[in-house]
Amino acid sequence: MSRQSMIALGVALLLGLVAVFLANSYLNGTRERAQLAGTTKVAVAAVPLAYGTDITPERIRFVEFPNSSIPAGAFTNAALLVPAGQKPRIALLPMGVNEPILASKITGQGQGASIAALLPAGMRAATVRINDVSGVAGFVQPNDSVDVLITRSVQGADRSTQLSDVLLQNVRVIAIDQNAKNSDGTPAVARTATLEVSPIDAQKLALAQDVGTLSLVLRKPGETNNPVVETVSMNDLRYNMYGGARYPAPASVGVFGMGAVASGISTAMGRAGAQIVGEKSRSSGGSARRSSSSGARKPAAPPKNDIEVYRGVKSDQVKVGDYGR
Repeated sequence: MSRQSMIALGVALLLGLVAVFLANSYLNGTRERAQLAGTTKVAVAAVPLAYGTDITPERIRFVEFPNSSIPAGAFTNAALLVPAGQKPRIALLPMGVNEPILASKITGQGQGASIAALLPAGMRAATVRINDVSGVAGFVQPNDSVDVLITRSVQGADRSTQLSDVLLQNVRVIAIDQNAKNSDGTPAVARTATLEVSPIDAQKLALAQDVGTLSLVLRKPGETNNPVVETVSMNDLRYNMYGGARYPAPASVGVFGMGAVASGISTAMGRAGAQIVGEKSRSSGGSARRSSSSGARKPAAPPKNDIEVYRGVKSDQVKVGDYGR
């Protein structure tokens, strides 16, 4: 075989290999696209599932989901979700109708409902006592964020006083002891709330329940913590822009610098008063020097029906008889 024939054969083999590779890649891509374009049946909730609800066959159904959009942890096999002859799984988080049932939202096979399964690493579940007032009249629900306030009595030197402090901020509610409706159709108010807190915050809650009264304050989702919190006492129970608690209230005061404004007003008033006192002392000092230089005490002048009016730092003498003429 000549040299040109060998080169042509080598080029033909190389082109053949490239063609096989490209064809194989195309076929694999087509197969993957076909699989992604297809659908798979995924288990969803057929009825609303609250915390502690058993996952039974009549409470689930299967819905076609695109293969490219199947959530992680979804169940595509009924035998894995509701195994026959075994204890049913239990919902750990509320799920709405047609919401996919995920492994992270229910217990494992044979396990009971446990709040511990919902806790992130390093966090604790602490339960506090609440009532219809401290629990925001039943509007606090699981997964809400709340602030925890403590109201307590502090003994002073001669008497005790009531104080209120912000104990914790932005605490997630894991569970609330509340039923949707009583037998007569009225709301049932919770008696306890279980909060997700750090170990040290759990200790604070345990101590706070013994020394005072706890209240929950519902907060807007995603709102950042307030960096300025103060103790509110009995002296703060009044509506006064320049008195009481001094942290900002945007709706009434406006900015964090309101304290500086009040301080500036007080400083200006102090300077004005000092200037008035200084002028009066200089004038009285001059009169005393003139009296001493004369050597004889003059008789006291008869009283005048005059009024001294201050306008800013200036003072004017107004005669009562001449007023309004």
